[in-house]
Amino acid sequence: MKAVLSLLLFAFFSSGFSQSFVVTNTTVFDGEKVIENTSVLVENGTIIKIANDIQVKTQQIDGTGKFLMPSLTNSHVHAWSALALSEAAQAGVLHLLDMHGMEQYQATMAQLNDSTQYANYFYAGAAATAPEGHGTQFGFEVPTLTTPEEAPGFVNDRLAAGAHYLKIIVEPWKNTLSNETVAALIDAAHEKEIPAVVHISKATDASYVLSENADGLVHIWWDQPMAASQLKQLAEEKDFFIIPTLLTSVKLLGSIRKNATEEMKLLSDEAIFAEVKKAYDAGIPILVGTDPPNAQINYGTDLYEEMKLIAEAGVPVLDVLKGATSLPAKEFRLGKTGSIQPGYRADLLLLEKNPLEDITHINSIEKIWKHGKEVSLSNNN
Repeated sequence: MKAVLSLLLFAFFSSGFSQSFVVTNTTVFDGEKVIENTSVLVENGTIIKIANDIQVKTQQIDGTGKFLMPSLTNSHVHAWSALALSEAAQAGVLHLLDMHGMEQYQATMAQLNDSTQYANYFYAGAAATAPEGHGTQFGFEVPTLTTPEEAPGFVNDRLAAGAHYLKIIVEPWKNTLSNETVAALIDAAHEKEIPAVVHISKATDASYVLSENADGLVHIWWDQPMAASQLKQLAEEKDFFIIPTLLTSVKLLGSIRKNATEEMKLLSDEAIFAEVKKAYDAGIPILVGTDPPNAQINYGTDLYEEMKLIAEAGVPVLDVLKGATSLPAKEFRLGKTGSIQPGYRADLLLLEKNPLEDITHINSIEKIWKHGKEVSLSNNN
């Protein structure tokens, strides 16, 4: 705790001041579309204007041949210290969405949201799980529940701890929540007007929670394919997104397959990628998340690898960029960020190369601004 408090004090004295500047003659991805040869004016941390010719007396940053885009969001992490937030910010990942952790530390880390050198931090608090269920094995006390009647109280407790959304765990390889309890949790979250997202590993569980109006899946199923017609029907009837966490699947499922029983069905990596493409073709938004620190995945540059894998699965690069910028801001209600438009926060990346030409160009970051303040990049970035 002393280390976290020290980082908080450092953040207070190093937060800097918002800058006013204009990035000129650049290619802009605004979160939805690409605008060629334009300029973006930022004043006091806010995007003021996007236009071909901006005549103002302020700092001029030449964007010729470069690519300006919103900062990135990792939509599935588990952060255990402020160091994770610092590592993310250095990679242009200025928003982390935590899906399960220790609430007392989460509230402390969220106090760094106004600091330039740390990613903004949003969290679910403790995930909803059954006694001895997935999420209880990590060595810290986890609240659990067993009946639908407990759902409203569980959600109220998470909100009291500062949670921004609800995470529910449905994991049948361990003791897990009943369908009725899951449905009651989703309803309780919506009653409080917060999103409810669900950890699943089986296609049948995915179908059930989506039919009960879950807002999103924080993994994609990996036991068997889901029929394209079923996905299409779900997409037409319900409004939801998927965070496939492909990097986690690639890194972890290989060893699980080696020890799997005959009853434990596991799709190949190629088949899981095909499910992502099937979901995308059905019109389901695909968000980008990596689930660190599982499989020793980091909080920063490994998000680039996840973006690459989603593109390899067949999602167009423009939509991969949306899944790491504007879509998380929309789906998780993060406020005026994730897009380049007037009135929005200047959370921005200036790249030397265009990632629409090659997704690996996301690794060519020249400058990062958090709320109009430039993030100081280490020599290792």
